[in-house]
Amino acid sequence: MPELPDIVVYIEALKRRILQHRLERVRLSGPYLLRTAAPPIQELEGKTVQGLRRIGKRIAMGFDQDYWLVLHLMIAGRLHWRDGAPSAAGPPAKKPAARSRDVAVFVFDNGSLTLTEAGSRKRASIHVVAGARKLASLDPGGLEVLEAGPEEFAARLTSENHTLKRALTDPHLMSGIGNAYSDEILHAAQLSPAALTRRLTADEIMQLFAAARKTLRDWTERLREETGGGFPEKVTAFRPAMAVHGRNGQPCPRCGAKVQRIRYADNETNYCPRCQTGGKLLADRSLSRLLKQDWPRTLEELEALRSSEGQYKPPRVVPL
Repeated sequence: MPELPDIVVYIEALKRRILQHRLERVRLSGPYLLRTAAPPIQELEGKTVQGLRRIGKRIAMGFDQDYWLVLHLMIAGRLHWRDGAPSAAGPPAKKPAARSRDVAVFVFDNGSLTLTEAGSRKRASIHVVAGARKLASLDPGGLEVLEAGPEEFAARLTSENHTLKRALTDPHLMSGIGNAYSDEILHAAQLSPAALTRRLTADEIMQLFAAARKTLRDWTERLREETGGGFPEKVTAFRPAMAVHGRNGQPCPRCGAKVQRIRYADNETNYCPRCQTGGKLLADRSLSRLLKQDWPRTLEELEALRSSEGQYKPPRVVPL
């Protein structure tokens, strides 16, 4: 899912292309994408883009008369831009990834913006609202870490007792942080994703605050440099330069230990057991209840099992 750095770079690229340009027409592939009925999306046709902003992981486009179109790309949604007059506007200049499909095309007076979505789960969404109050209702209310002070961050983080992974990715607590950058932030802070927010020391909270700000800023700047003046076409949650996210089994860039991963639902957590958990492995919640003592508890136990068995595989669990 595109997160804060990706959304910021998307918005910067869109500002260079559609700000003060007129939306000529909108084409949707089906009714599932549009999550609001009034005002109708056709009300935006003929109106000019007056502003763009980020709302959490959403992209908000402001039009004349305080109309707003809000895009949530979710996991598989991506944007593509093609320069050209409306008569020439068509599919994106670069072919999207295999099995992606065009779900919406926004034709402007100077080019077209295409929303594609991979897979069949249809999670991307569009909201059309009128007025500041309706727009504010789409904001989950998470803290903007790059705008907050340390005291405000500490208060929000400890307002509920969750694991750090959940706290960072909860849009009601923290804004714009998802699966990928939470892994990177926690690795930079050298904190366990399973640590509870209310058990952190004051120093650990400040360590996390500094790591979150640095990670988000560094990656935003990195993506800006990669994009240059072009349009971001390679938006992905898995980047080779990341320290742990998407690097299961590869060496930690800090200590060399193998990065570990736990999966649950559509999410995954990647971490370095040596840097972040004192050498302990975090077991998948559903499996750890069933496997109990059969699950390796430390990095050393896992390596020993792999050495003796070639490749450690947890025992098969037979459904009851």
